[in-house]
Amino acid sequence: MDEFYRLKRLPPYVFAEVNALKAKARAEGRDVIDLGMGNPDGTTPAHIVQKLVESVQNQRAHGYSVSRGIMGLRRAQAKYYARRFNVELDPDREIIVTLGSKEGLANLAQAITAPGDIVLVPNPCYPIHAFGFIIAGASVRSVPIGPGVDFLKALKQAVEQSSPAPIALVLNFPANPTAQVVDLDFYGEVVEFCRSRGIYLLSDLAYAEIYFDDNPPPSVLQIPGARDIAVEFTSLSKTYNMAGWRIGFAVGNARLIAALSRIKSYLDYGAFTPVQVAATAALNGPQECIKEIRARYKKRRDVLVEGLRQAGWPIPAPPASMFAWAPIPEQFREIGTLAFSKLMLERANVAVSPGVGFGEYGEGYVRIALVENEQRLRQATRNIKHFLSGRNTAGGRPKGEKVLAAPARD
Repeated sequence: MDEFYRLKRLPPYVFAEVNALKAKARAEGRDVIDLGMGNPDGTTPAHIVQKLVESVQNQRAHGYSVSRGIMGLRRAQAKYYARRFNVELDPDREIIVTLGSKEGLANLAQAITAPGDIVLVPNPCYPIHAFGFIIAGASVRSVPIGPGVDFLKALKQAVEQSSPAPIALVLNFPANPTAQVVDLDFYGEVVEFCRSRGIYLLSDLAYAEIYFDDNPPPSVLQIPGARDIAVEFTSLSKTYNMAGWRIGFAVGNARLIAALSRIKSYLDYGAFTPVQVAATAALNGPQECIKEIRARYKKRRDVLVEGLRQAGWPIPAPPASMFAWAPIPEQFREIGTLAFSKLMLERANVAVSPGVGFGEYGEGYVRIALVENEQRLRQATRNIKHFLSGRNTAGGRPKGEKVLAAPARD
């Protein structure tokens, strides 16, 4: 049977091979330490859960909600931007509630993209940043990003070489998967450049509150004039350990917010009202829980980085996000990141995400998620140390037996 049109635009899922091996290992009874998916393992703060329980008792809240999000939640997001970024937003015209930032960006792509349009996307990137537009019919032009890359230079070159001119640029800082951060000077240059060329700027700020130094990640909307071209996506998933609740926001340029609102009005009735009420309590309530979640990730980061150093695999300490972007050890560079990720699972019982799954410029790296407690992370680094020293037999093979890397599917 022929593939459907949009499915034909999607390449084979690179992570599927690692996921299949992970499932097989667990079926064999092996204790797999899964550091692949960025799924927060912490509990949602109690006052947020209590508000959900209270709200769900109200039977009148069980009907259809509001696609744009209840006004109380939009006002709470406006207050968050005011106190966090000193940015004033109109809850009615410049804020919309989304079913997570992923859904918001994908639906905005449907709203603003026509077949043949060109969108600039960082590479490597979180997959929806590229594939949301590919599904919508656009052509994506990659802008290299990561250690040692001059992103602004690459951006200007990509615009000069694009025909037709690109309609939008996606940004994501703190970045997934690279954990890279930027400052307001960087945003200022990007905004000036995009405004001068009529390019919309779509910023994903999902990791705004997961940072490990004294410099909180800024918002692009802090730049004067940014709202002329920019919309920004945020999420409660990582900030409050609410990943499964599916609450996010798009804020900024009123024209883009209106376009997203119109598309969403055809597609959904918004999140369940009690979930939105609880999300309002999250934004308006005590914020100490954010500091506790941030501190937990920082401890985990430090355990991972130190454990891998002792294992003979030094990696950069990520300044933000819940991921480490780790260059694979030199002796494995030839086989590539997908094969290395398989070996990690087979020989160390540790699952990570191959960098090539985030784009071709991710080759040479793996993404390691900080989603296990400190004890489990120490166990993971011990397993990895044994694997790198040739002493691990987690997959059941005798020591000394040569392991051939399976090739990636076309």
